[in-house]
Amino acid sequence: MKVNTDGVLLGAAMTILPEDRRFLDIGTGTGTIALMAAQRSFAEVRDDVRIDAIDIDEPSASEAAMNFAKSPWSESLKAHNMSLDDFAVSSQSPYDLIFSNPPYFEDSLTAPDERKSTARHTSDGLSYRDIFDFASERLTEKGRVSFVLPADQEAALCRYARMSGFHLFRILRVRTIPRKQPARIIAEFARERCGQPADTILTIQDEGKYTQEYLSLTHDFYLFA
Repeated sequence: MKVNTDGVLLGAAMTILPEDRRFLDIGTGTGTIALMAAQRSFAEVRDDVRIDAIDIDEPSASEAAMNFAKSPWSESLKAHNMSLDDFAVSSQSPYDLIFSNPPYFEDSLTAPDERKSTARHTSDGLSYRDIFDFASERLTEKGRVSFVLPADQEAALCRYARMSGFHLFRILRVRTIPRKQPARIIAEFARERCGQPADTILTIQDEGKYTQEYLSLTHDFYLFA
């Protein structure tokens, strides 16, 4: 699974607090978002951060493990080739932040490539509902859950979050160009009710060039930013 804009946006935009120590990346793919979390965490002096990254696809988990081993934060990152259900049984650790770029094509045709189909379609396994169910048991008291999803799933996502005991505290709406409606959302939830959620819009390009707001968000991760 290749690095994609959705993953980079989540890794750059999700809320990471100074006190966060335990992270879980669900459906890690090549490990990009977990690596971004490590880079952001170790921007400050921290020596006790642990980031677990799981993926049901064996080649992806192996590639993530290789990328972790070659990173400056290799001792803090661990890739696991297993489903979320299996991971829930094998590990009982609580987490301060759970994040995911989950499959989200529920009604469209599946991809002919089996691995791509599993990565893209909720019917093949993982969904945000599974993640909320896991998070309800394993998040710390002040823990958060962060997703990147299509904008048209916002209502269903927020509804299931409330049913699971979570409250939206921040949403970033992402549009490709100014004249289009947002196509993606970065949605973040916490156990505690936080009043009116922060609600902002990020535009990626304008007149064929990356916007300054997008470059500012991603400049620590992209070589061109």
